[in-house]
Amino acid sequence: MMPRLIMLLVCSLFAIKALVLIDATGLWSDELYSVGKSFQPSLTGLLEMLRNDTHPPLYYIVLWVWGQALAQTPLTLRLMSWLAYLAGAALVMRQSAAMASLGSTRTAVSVAALLMICSPYPIRFSVEGKSYALLVALVALSWWCRRRWLDGSGAAWTYGLSVALAALTHFYGAFLFAAAAGWDGWQRRWPLARAALIGLLPTTLWIVYASTYLFSSRSGSWIGFPDFALLEDTLARGLGWWPLPRLLVMLAVVLLLRRRGLTTDGGELDRSARWRLLDRSGLIPSGLMVLAVVLVSFLKPLAFSRYFVVLVPAVVTWLAVETAALSFNRLGRRLLAVMVSLLLLGWWFHSFREIRAGGVREQSNFRAVSRLTAGMTERFSPRPRLFNLSDRMEGVSQVPWGDEDELDDRLNVFPAPTVIWLAASGPEPVMRRRLLPLERRVSQAGYRCEVRSAELANARVLLCIAGET
Repeated sequence: MMPRLIMLLVCSLFAIKALVLIDATGLWSDELYSVGKSFQPSLTGLLEMLRNDTHPPLYYIVLWVWGQALAQTPLTLRLMSWLAYLAGAALVMRQSAAMASLGSTRTAVSVAALLMICSPYPIRFSVEGKSYALLVALVALSWWCRRRWLDGSGAAWTYGLSVALAALTHFYGAFLFAAAAGWDGWQRRWPLARAALIGLLPTTLWIVYASTYLFSSRSGSWIGFPDFALLEDTLARGLGWWPLPRLLVMLAVVLLLRRRGLTTDGGELDRSARWRLLDRSGLIPSGLMVLAVVLVSFLKPLAFSRYFVVLVPAVVTWLAVETAALSFNRLGRRLLAVMVSLLLLGWWFHSFREIRAGGVREQSNFRAVSRLTAGMTERFSPRPRLFNLSDRMEGVSQVPWGDEDELDDRLNVFPAPTVIWLAASGPEPVMRRRLLPLERRVSQAGYRCEVRSAELANARVLLCIAGET
């Protein structure tokens, strides 16, 4: 692999750059929803609101406490994710070290560090105000507790507790450890299976509490049926641009390394050691979970590329230990160095493409609209709640946005406003479609609208002036 000092420097560069860019972009729609759920005065109100939400409550409760302790700002929202990203990386590195064979521990830790700190999947969520970084850390903790029990050095209750935390953070955490409970039960590891099932009880109770929404047609309505795009998008989040060609090239390099790049003994794990690694890393339960989720998704769509971040701890541990066991000759070391260098270079550009200064994340640019219309009144949007939350985070206006119905009411009040602002954010076709009913309404009322957002990406702002047609 690479020298330890270089590995430390590379990982530090990725992590520090993510931290430096933590507030480079505005909050996108899902992050604004996190603000709306968690950054409020009452914990009781938070729990009542989450009754009509797709996700379990732990992340939002932790975020509420975090916001009360520090401040309710975009910076603190994302900082919690960055800290969870480092914690998850540390846990996976420790897990990889514990599972590697003698003499290969340092290499296993290096591989795990590069994958957990530098690859696009973790980087993307390290500075995003969503639950994914915390979920990865709690899943890594759960696999670590499970492996300790299997090694005879840990208690089953610690595994059950970590499962409860992961499952209450995201339902994919519940799906994952339900699969683990089934697998461990099949292997007659009754204490592990029982601990996981007990750990899943709080999430089961939450599902009952929020069942009216969770079992309605509104829950997960944005998720489509499984298709090839799901696979491609999931791979792109882990590998970067052009994931399928890149995967084919990587497989070709791996085959070349196995044929020409290993020493005589090769150092590969034998069949029993490989099976043990698949089991103890959590990769077998992870695979069972993916299979179950995809099959169920043909009936009720559940498979969403972002959610598969739950697989990262098991996959990285498995890759790190497998790679560390290999013994490379001179050609193998050179090929590996070239492949790792190209991967890191690609990851650097791909990981920070959307979170660079002036960038736009997930085709949302609410911050730019909030700043452009700061201090203005008579503002209306198809999604006023998100713009109100954006204004709150930017601290730019005390006058709330209105929706289409409120626009109608305002136009029917004498005297009518001389100026009206209309705005939307998102992909260009979606913005135009959403704004069209509002544009028609003000046009019928005798207003002429002009675009004021020509230089803004993924934002459309119209200034509509009365008495001009």
